[in-house]
Amino acid sequence: MFWHTTRFQIDLSSPKVMGIVNVTPDSFSDGGRHNQTADALAHCEQLLREGADMLDIGGESTRPGSPTVPVEEEWRRVAGVLQGALALGVPISVDTCKPEVMVRALDMGVDIINDVRALEAPGAIEAVARHPQCGVCLMHMQGTPQTMQDRPSYPDVVSEVFAYLASRVQACLDVGLPSAHIALDPGIGFGKTPEHNLLLLREQSRLLALGYPLLIGWSRKSTLGHITGKPVGDRLAASLAAALAGVQRGAHIVRVHDVGATVDVLKVWAAAGLPG
Repeated sequence: MFWHTTRFQIDLSSPKVMGIVNVTPDSFSDGGRHNQTADALAHCEQLLREGADMLDIGGESTRPGSPTVPVEEEWRRVAGVLQGALALGVPISVDTCKPEVMVRALDMGVDIINDVRALEAPGAIEAVARHPQCGVCLMHMQGTPQTMQDRPSYPDVVSEVFAYLASRVQACLDVGLPSAHIALDPGIGFGKTPEHNLLLLREQSRLLALGYPLLIGWSRKSTLGHITGKPVGDRLAASLAAALAGVQRGAHIVRVHDVGATVDVLKVWAAAGLPG
């Protein structure tokens, strides 16, 4: 399986690691650490030295309760970082739900649009349709970042996530985006309780039946704190365990903060020939 993007065909025959670059003052884990362009680009380079296969750059926090950032402010945060990162020789993703940011990033040559709203914002799917060579990652979220953790509930979380992602795939196909350019994300922690998240992990194979690459983002999430009792800064071991569990259940891409440690875990898993 390959994930086709603007400049790269990403070979998913082995799991790939997407390094997180938050250019924000308020992300739940590392807000404020890389919100200057030079610092963010230095972090990009560090993640690549640690073995990241691709980079995901975002200028708006989507932690629970996070405020919406105006378009121009989000673009100010990410523009220079995207421009610099595009010269690093790896696929570059922009984590945004704003069509205006998507258009500017795609015009610049960015490879992937990673959208927590699965291109539902007015104008978003049209922005991608103008650049059908790009890759997109469609994520499930119940509610918005401001409301998503206000008592989320589902009759059957896996069935609902499956149906939603299938509908968003069809919307992309309807505007001419080739199927080989689409990846899916179940949205761990986005409008879901710990029990919902764990059920999605246990029954991940049901989502793989959609036939698209699966990207998962367990890194440092609150569910891991719920399980271990550890604060966000002490969730490395839990994040590695969750990433490996996801890969063993067929995930193709893991989106992580701790790239070096994740790469090492996956190397040992591959060398041991453990079943996926």
